[in-house]
Amino acid sequence: MTKLEFPGSALTTDQWAQVNQLATSLSHEQAIWISGYFAGLSHRARTGVAAADVAELAPPSQSGLLPAAAPATRLLTVLFGSETGNSKALAKTLAGKAEAKGIQTRLVDMADYKTRGLKDEQDLLVITSTHAEGDAPQTAVGFFEFLESRKAPKLPQLRYAVLALGDSTYEHYCEAGKRVDRRLEELGAQRIADRVDCDVDYEDAADGWIATVVANLAPATQTRGSVAASAAVVQSTAPATTFDKKHPFQAAVVDNIVLTGRGSSKETRHIEVSLADSGLTYQPGDALGVVPRNDPALVAAVLEKLSLSADAPVTVKQGTTSLGEALGGTFEITALTPRFLDHWADITGAAELQALRASDQKEARATFQHNHHILDVVSRFPASGIDATQFVAGLRPLQPRLYSIASSLAAAPDEAHLTVSTVRYTLHDQARAGVASGYLAARTEADATIPVYIQSNDHFHLPDDDAPILMIGAGTGVAPYRAFMQEREARGASGRSWLFFGERNFRSDFLYQVEWQDLVKSGVLSRLDLAFSRDAAPKTYVQDRLRRQGRDVYAWLEEGAYLYVCGDSAQMAPDVHAALTDIVAEHGGLDRDEAGAYLSALQRDRRYRLDVY
Repeated sequence: MTKLEFPGSALTTDQWAQVNQLATSLSHEQAIWISGYFAGLSHRARTGVAAADVAELAPPSQSGLLPAAAPATRLLTVLFGSETGNSKALAKTLAGKAEAKGIQTRLVDMADYKTRGLKDEQDLLVITSTHAEGDAPQTAVGFFEFLESRKAPKLPQLRYAVLALGDSTYEHYCEAGKRVDRRLEELGAQRIADRVDCDVDYEDAADGWIATVVANLAPATQTRGSVAASAAVVQSTAPATTFDKKHPFQAAVVDNIVLTGRGSSKETRHIEVSLADSGLTYQPGDALGVVPRNDPALVAAVLEKLSLSADAPVTVKQGTTSLGEALGGTFEITALTPRFLDHWADITGAAELQALRASDQKEARATFQHNHHILDVVSRFPASGIDATQFVAGLRPLQPRLYSIASSLAAAPDEAHLTVSTVRYTLHDQARAGVASGYLAARTEADATIPVYIQSNDHFHLPDDDAPILMIGAGTGVAPYRAFMQEREARGASGRSWLFFGERNFRSDFLYQVEWQDLVKSGVLSRLDLAFSRDAAPKTYVQDRLRRQGRDVYAWLEEGAYLYVCGDSAQMAPDVHAALTDIVAEHGGLDRDEAGAYLSALQRDRRYRLDVY
């Protein structure tokens, strides 16, 4: 037999004829699979594994999804976009399980992902949360912009799967994950497994998806050494602390005081908890997860409306407990979720509730949910003879709430401080309170404890000590900046610091006033600009103060300042972004598109950091 007469060929004429005949008979999916198969053969030949071992790989399935077995040489990328840390935690779990199965894996935050490498990916698993109404997580905006742009490459070689996290109380539920899933399909990528959409009680659904994709990607054969090595990696990266979201620490309340003064139109509290003997540590910018309990008065009202006994037994994940305890600490019984709305419509058959289920009633349904709590629904649409098990079947688990930590361990060892605005309002002529903020406001008795854990916020940490920082916050959005200043003061940082803070009234709402003034006097805080919206007309907000100081703001950015924004995502953050765009355009001599690109570059460089809610 003779070799083909073109450079680099290692095939005989007969071999080339066989390959050509095979290639013309393959479907698109089969061609992708066979390329990975031969890559596996090459790798095993180099490492001394017999070709017969590779032949044990399963052939391509006829189901439309790609084969359950993949050659070990394929690289898996686990890509996550996270707003509160849930996607990141799941991605770490997924990467660990994949490595344990002998799959070569890398874990990447969308904020750090080099989009030019997308065209070279082989296997891609995406876990992303959804921010607000269908938006990408703040730190993942750049990745989404690239993926949905004309610059995105065709991806016929890519195999992928998507896990979408969301909150079903929002109209555009899990939309960020859906966007990634749709776009990768449009670019020609092939699914390893179907997308799974997860509500706030995501654990079981996420565990099932992880098990599926890992099984679909696991090599058909693997040496004991590779499994042992992978297990060692997973073991070495296991968290040292035993306290986390599933197993919170019972933190003693050290102090719980009202910060706002007499005559304030709101109540903002400063709460200190002890982390002594917990092993929990944090960095300025991180959050404290608080596991709340429902108001006992609300629990009693629900039980009364349903004519149910608090002692009635119900089954929850932890086992059997009383209905009263389940409603107190296990289930969400305030917000009206789509799950409960559908559940109650089925139980009662109420025409009004049934009508809201129509596909053209999305806006009406969202309005109804906003204006009604679960108590209002069970009151308006009574269900006779319902038992405890039937009722809780429509409830979703009570979720922890995250609060920016307002302290530094360097200044307050073994403590975490919170700045909490107590949510109180009237609905249907009844006084209501926020689940977590109402719970925290009430935890003032002696020896009170609250279940807590640390939620890292990697995208909102301090830069190097010599870097200037611009901090913009309104209301409780000032909390992390208190932690920043405590940390910089303790470390003797040389970098300049500038705070823009806004609230309603100077006399009653200037949170931590004495502390800020002392920091200015000592030089730890270089500049302080204040906006109290209700003290004068026209109303002045932080974005107005930014514009007034636009020249200096732009100068700081040009000198390498890091920009932080913390507060309301619906109004404050967009208004601040608009003001920054105007400032960059005016003082940088740019048009609005160029100014927008300037700010986008700051975000990509991690110099424009947001913590919004």
